[in-house]
Amino acid sequence: MRWTLKPKPEPSKIKHLSQALQVDESIAQLLLQRGIKSYEDAKHFFRPSLDQLHDPFLMKDMDKAVVRIEKAISEGENIMVFGDYDVDGTSAVALMASYLKTRIETVTTYIPDRYDEGYGVSIKGIDYAHDNDITLIIALDCGIKAIDKVGYAKQKGIDFIICDHHRPGDELPDAVAVLDPKREDCTYPYDELCGCGVGFKLVQALASRDGKTIEDLKEYLDLVAMAIGADIVPITGENRVLAYFGLEIINSCPRPGIKAIIDQAQKKKLTITDVVFVVAPRINAAGRMKHGNHAVDILTEHDEDIAKIHALQIEQFNTDRKEADHQITKEALMQIENSNEQSRFTSVVYQESWHKGVIGIVASRLIETYYKPTLVFTKSGDRLAASARSVSGFDVYNALEACSAHIEQFGGHKYAAGLTLKEENYEAFKQAFEDEVSKTIDKALLTPEIKVDMTIGLEAITPKFYRILKQFAPFGPGNMPPIFMTENLRDTGYGKCVGEDDKHLRVTVQHENSDRMVGIGFNLGDKCELITDKKPFKAVYSIDENHWQGHVTLQLKLRDIKS
Repeated sequence: MRWTLKPKPEPSKIKHLSQALQVDESIAQLLLQRGIKSYEDAKHFFRPSLDQLHDPFLMKDMDKAVVRIEKAISEGENIMVFGDYDVDGTSAVALMASYLKTRIETVTTYIPDRYDEGYGVSIKGIDYAHDNDITLIIALDCGIKAIDKVGYAKQKGIDFIICDHHRPGDELPDAVAVLDPKREDCTYPYDELCGCGVGFKLVQALASRDGKTIEDLKEYLDLVAMAIGADIVPITGENRVLAYFGLEIINSCPRPGIKAIIDQAQKKKLTITDVVFVVAPRINAAGRMKHGNHAVDILTEHDEDIAKIHALQIEQFNTDRKEADHQITKEALMQIENSNEQSRFTSVVYQESWHKGVIGIVASRLIETYYKPTLVFTKSGDRLAASARSVSGFDVYNALEACSAHIEQFGGHKYAAGLTLKEENYEAFKQAFEDEVSKTIDKALLTPEIKVDMTIGLEAITPKFYRILKQFAPFGPGNMPPIFMTENLRDTGYGKCVGEDDKHLRVTVQHENSDRMVGIGFNLGDKCELITDKKPFKAVYSIDENHWQGHVTLQLKLRDIKS
């Protein structure tokens, strides 16, 4: 692991903010590192308010979208709400359909089949709309590159409104409205919304014309928070506000479907981390193993008993997903080893029988072993489909764009993307991708990095210090849990390896004259030798609470240790 100490802000700025907020200078430093420079900034950060949300009509084409939907409502048109099969897409569909059904009955939802139709707007979906006299399709979390599909729909007399957050290509679809804050000609103040977030802004705009305020829309924020966490978008600016209030809804009065999933997973109070690792995988499992419609069904269900039945079904999908990704990861690692490709700049693997629903997870798993840009391919009809994942600091989307001569279609973000290509182009693409990455990646990026906020002594870790740190939540990209470094630590003799196969490390440490603190390091069991015989070592860690038999103590969550 590379440890990188973040630059320390100017001492005068730290002192000024510390005095303005009447907090310790270490807290002021953490805030400045997160772009919080003034009392007013800190007020917005620590006390999010729905008033901080931007006017939805600042988004390009929002007025056009609202006018078209209001026309559909007033004239009783049939409306289709179309979305991707992942958490962001299904949450967005559930949100939009739930809201529209309070205004008009003739609303239907459509999630494409991952295996039959693939990602994004599909011809099959448009044909279904045409066969059922649907004249308006609202596409969520997809559609920004669906130029031919939107043109096909237009020929059939079907209008499109696109709500997407992926990067547009050089040309936009000929839709009635294209809502995407990443459009170059869109001046919306925040461009990191997820697909469900863009959908919520459209609902906010529609509701404002109907005399509703943002307070009237709080019931939808559990879906938005779930999508923000699952899609790993930055939890800054508007996303922080949406996630903050969405978590409040999840933990106080969630919709029956989310409550059933939480109960099934036996969780009580959820954080964004719980959303990412507990709720999202279960919602995703529906689209991965069966069909995304199951996710929309549970997220729109009003009856608690029926929601519980859906949750049991989704739990089984998630169990099947775990088994599939475990087996495929094993096979993919073996393929890399058998091909002697461990030292390449990329990992690109293919097996036609691999389950298309889990290749994205497998790509992330491979990065845990071989830290490099990774693609996992499988057969999808007469084409190969892949999920791409990248390492911190490297833009895999740009790398794929440079290899576009070998690709049929692709889309995504800096760190995650999807693509399809003809089977005969696989080997040429694999080499082109390796060549592109090898010449453009900073070699330092191939070693995992831990960004350290500051160096502190253990004596600085007090209950008051931790209470303030907890208020930095919700955590996520752009506002990760603070990471600290302490040098000259010594284990007091109680350190040992714990867990299955001694994979984890548990220490009881002291620093100079500080009180003893317990630290737990997951997957650090192989570093046990560094702490023996009271040898001094240094550690990077975050701080959290340990709950045991009714007692709550602070502990170090070790990220890495070095001699």
